[in-house]
Amino acid sequence: MPAIPKDAIKCLDKGFVRLVDSMGGDNAIVQAARVSYGKGTSKISQDRGLIRYLMRHRHTTPFEMVEFKFHCKMPIFVARQWVRHRTANINEYSLRYSEARDDFYYPDPKHIQYQSALNKQGRSGKVPKELTDKVLAYFTEMSERSFKMYKELNDAGLARELIRAILPVNLYTEWYWKNDLHNLLHFIGLRSDSHAQYEIRVYSDAMADSVKNVAPFAWEAYQDYVVSGLRFSKIEQGILEKRLPARVIDDILEDLAYQITATLHHNKPRKNEDLYPLYKKQGGSDAKGDFQLKWESGEIDTGNVRELREFRSKLKKLRK
Repeated sequence: MPAIPKDAIKCLDKGFVRLVDSMGGDNAIVQAARVSYGKGTSKISQDRGLIRYLMRHRHTTPFEMVEFKFHCKMPIFVARQWVRHRTANINEYSLRYSEARDDFYYPDPKHIQYQSALNKQGRSGKVPKELTDKVLAYFTEMSERSFKMYKELNDAGLARELIRAILPVNLYTEWYWKNDLHNLLHFIGLRSDSHAQYEIRVYSDAMADSVKNVAPFAWEAYQDYVVSGLRFSKIEQGILEKRLPARVIDDILEDLAYQITATLHHNKPRKNEDLYPLYKKQGGSDAKGDFQLKWESGEIDTGNVRELREFRSKLKKLRK
């Protein structure tokens, strides 16, 4: 059995994911987004803000400028799920040209479970040891017997393109897989989800580690706006508009007026006499005395002005 490369992340019992090469990173995303200006941003904080804006508004093209090339080794049944994502370039180990290797996947006993009663594509429940042992025995018997037959036919000179059909789908295969960041994040979003099959989820998680290192701002934005963010359907929004008390929305809008004012002041300090008019301009409704008390409390959070204003706009739509 070939050794796992030192720079690879081990997956399952004998598989791995290895980042071979990458082109671009956060800087490439920013450059692509600002190409019409002919000059990039001057501060790291501006780069981060722009990337977050692009992710938040689903401007995907700049993310396609970053590419990743992976060397992966996985069971054939995992590879067949993997190629459902048709946006990548793939070059796979050929069983027509090369001899198959005695290299099979055997599941960890803790991942041997019953067919889920609720999910036709999933598994659940604890299997007794005697049944787990039987599953592993069948895996071993099937793998060893099929490979013995394959080797016998291969040694007899039979065409490998035909006799490979004897081999089961727990045989390991390898490929080089290249994809851009936008489509890679889509892959990770589906295959790292808790509903995805465990055997492909571990590969997706391994590739996610590479994204974190190559494009940390993009990964942070993806986590904030895609993985942890929520989008409401028209029906769901209608329910919120009808049921969410107006006073709750008004309280949040008031807090946003303070946060926007505090952020603007943090970014560009104002004179004390200019703060209350600035707060009123952001939609604040407190009297000047109440504003002064809250302002001096030091408990007002700051954030991203554009994002806070976008949130305010969404709340106003619900307020209708």
